[in-house]
Amino acid sequence: MKFSSTISKMKVKFNNPVGYYLSTDKSEIFLNNYLNSKITFTWSGQVKCVCGKIFKDFYRQNFCYNCYWNSPQASPSIFKPELCKAHLGEEERDLEWEKKFQLQEHVVYLSISSGMKVGVTRSLNVTSRWIDQGALSAILFAKTPNRYLAGNIEFHLKKKYNIPDRTNWRKMLQNKVEKLDLLYQKNILKGFLDTEMSEYFSNENDILNIEYPVLSYPEKITSLSFIKTPIIEGVLKGIKGQYLILDQDRVLNIRKHEGFILNMQL
Repeated sequence: MKFSSTISKMKVKFNNPVGYYLSTDKSEIFLNNYLNSKITFTWSGQVKCVCGKIFKDFYRQNFCYNCYWNSPQASPSIFKPELCKAHLGEEERDLEWEKKFQLQEHVVYLSISSGMKVGVTRSLNVTSRWIDQGALSAILFAKTPNRYLAGNIEFHLKKKYNIPDRTNWRKMLQNKVEKLDLLYQKNILKGFLDTEMSEYFSNENDILNIEYPVLSYPEKITSLSFIKTPIIEGVLKGIKGQYLILDQDRVLNIRKHEGFILNMQL
């Protein structure tokens, strides 16, 4: 199968194991069917920004210069929820967009992808968020009516109690994961919450365990990039997080390359 497309984040379906779908301009391809098969990606030399314009490269991350400095999708509060201001009626870049995004139920969660981490996401997005980070297990910690409050709880746990908010992606892909009792950790951290934060603590104690379609994990990882290697091909050995695991201990971060215009052969 040959096709050209602007690459986007893989869609996921929670199953045992997780189902991964590569979105193209015209269809979705169930990638699990291609495990142990050769795949080829050829970068066209062009990228497409969220604004729809096509460039030779991005300015920063997956944005052109104008979008990086002006789009609400690239605003500082996207990466640091504690900076959100929509609940105060204050505009950061686009108040209407920020209200829709920020003023909805968010959750604070604990997950294990390499070790335990804390994170924030919208309630409607929680399972896919855990999968995108390659979590093996996860549990809800708090539910809040907006993104700002969730960001404050996350910031509190990060700064005062040294709970990381990042995944060691190499350990995650090598499946070198620290084993912890998430419910036990949740109950310990509950005691660290300030009084005003405690009202948002979640009593939902179900732990979601996640399995991934991986035939073999890499031992020594080589991270691939279309900027350095315009043609990437190999045998698909697994999918975890937003990474394709190829033979010869190579990995390709699909999300990192959102907007790249590719020719693909599966």
